[in-house]
Amino acid sequence: MAVGTDAAVAISGPWTHRSVSANGTRFHVAEAGDGPLVLLLHGFPEFWWAWRRQLAGLPEAGFRGVAVDLRGYGGSDKPPRGYDLVTAASDAAGLIRAMGEANAIVVGHGLGGLIAWTLAAYYPKVVRRLAVVSMAHPLQMRAAMFTDPLGQGRRMGYALGSQLPVLPERQLLRNGALRVSRLLETWSAPGWPDRPTEQVYSRAMRIPSAAHSALEYQRWLARSALRPDGLRYARHMRAPIQTPTLHLHGAVDPWVLPQTARGAGRYVDGPYRWRVIDGAGHFPHEERADAFDTELFGWLADPEPER
Repeated sequence: MAVGTDAAVAISGPWTHRSVSANGTRFHVAEAGDGPLVLLLHGFPEFWWAWRRQLAGLPEAGFRGVAVDLRGYGGSDKPPRGYDLVTAASDAAGLIRAMGEANAIVVGHGLGGLIAWTLAAYYPKVVRRLAVVSMAHPLQMRAAMFTDPLGQGRRMGYALGSQLPVLPERQLLRNGALRVSRLLETWSAPGWPDRPTEQVYSRAMRIPSAAHSALEYQRWLARSALRPDGLRYARHMRAPIQTPTLHLHGAVDPWVLPQTARGAGRYVDGPYRWRVIDGAGHFPHEERADAFDTELFGWLADPEPER
């Protein structure tokens, strides 16, 4: 059964909710604090609420945190197209400008990490600093499908299974979106999530059209690999990123393996810092929030992050 958007996404806390128009689309955001803008981009199968802990901590650290529902997710618009990484990066660039800033610190997890990598390559002037969580560089992810078929390649089976029409949406939403709970459990370390957390994410996925939109990103990732748009994207992503970059990864991430993500510094000419969060799977910002915040906030406070 579908659920109402407001009931699913307008969760109360030390933040405010509002809509922001950017790149021809209306986005739902939750924001808190004043100071330099930190734009938080969630991954699959989550929504803005994934950053609730960081939204509460960023104001205390002197920053303005803004967690957005990506195109197609949560309370944001769900148009019929635009679920490719270049459009998603354009969305993020437009959001930064719509929030009244010329640039921002961008933090992206999972799918949001792919968008963050893309944003830094396509719109370098709008990214002051880049933090990528639980995601390899896009070119590493593509290469791993062929160089590590029994490791990373086997773990991408869910994304490949999403290429079918209609059926993946039905499976994702069956039994109150129980599949969302199973994905969270499978991709995390033991002990997370608890039942209330699962219910929040399952409820958000049951918003009309959210499941279809979420899967459309995965369809583009697979289908574009050998198409002209995907080949152009890959060529563009070879250009090294100049902005200071923090790369955080869960030590036991079973979805994007640490060995797949490690070494992304080859795509960064600016200062690059790689850190592993012990005891965390694919969702370190939620599973091990204290350790994650120590790394992120320490890096934000460092005026000259080391290479």
